[in-house]
Amino acid sequence: MSGHRPLVMGVINTTPDSFYEGSRLTEQSAILRLAEKMIADGADILDLGGQSTRPASESISSEEEKKRVLPAVAIIHDHFPQTVISIDTWYADVAVEAVAAGASMVNDISAGNLDENMLMAVAALRVPYVCMHMKGTPATMQQSAGYDNITLEVLDFLIEKSASCRQAGITDIILDPGFGFGKTIRHNFELLRSLPVFSMLGFPIMIGLSRKSTIYKTLQTTAAGALNGTTVLNTISLLQGADILRVHDVKEAKEVVTLCMGYSG
Repeated sequence: MSGHRPLVMGVINTTPDSFYEGSRLTEQSAILRLAEKMIADGADILDLGGQSTRPASESISSEEEKKRVLPAVAIIHDHFPQTVISIDTWYADVAVEAVAAGASMVNDISAGNLDENMLMAVAALRVPYVCMHMKGTPATMQQSAGYDNITLEVLDFLIEKSASCRQAGITDIILDPGFGFGKTIRHNFELLRSLPVFSMLGFPIMIGLSRKSTIYKTLQTTAAGALNGTTVLNTISLLQGADILRVHDVKEAKEVVTLCMGYSG
């Protein structure tokens, strides 16, 4: 770890079908309660998404996504105006309207591949942009999970995409290797071992391993039973140089940050 303190991003899904049942929220009051709890637990960023990106999920339209997520962005921004809100979307128009509603960061699992207008839109918004590696789409990505050298392929992708972001005019870029997005369990562990390679690109690295199948299938449990495993892999991620942990369980992730900071001196 370097000397800076890593950040924790709390996941809030305004969806009825996300892979982890505990993160599925559709009522405004429940969304607000979860946001309040995450902020109290020390979340540095709240990441709001209106579309499930679990393997084999079917996408919804940008208009449907707006109906799900924009009211949530607005109510959280209204109640907690100092909180950094990230919008988890691959649609440029959703990103634009979410920022107008109070978001100040865009998290795009497609790195601009699913909407050709995304990079220019983010550049115009002048907000941080999370650029993630994914093969295919959520509906097809696990059918595309083949690599000769996964670390090299993901590295090349992130080099190319970060250059495209800069060319578009995005100045605040965060890279995400995309754990679970078109990768097998073996691929995910290989990427985790190779994490310092991505830090060498000079951009902050965000990690999203929280309660994913790499954890619960390896431990022969469920997403609901994967908190301890998540804590273990979050710890490894920080020791390997991660800068942001994207998680469902903020309190436990903040404890990981505190202990790893103590360990690293």
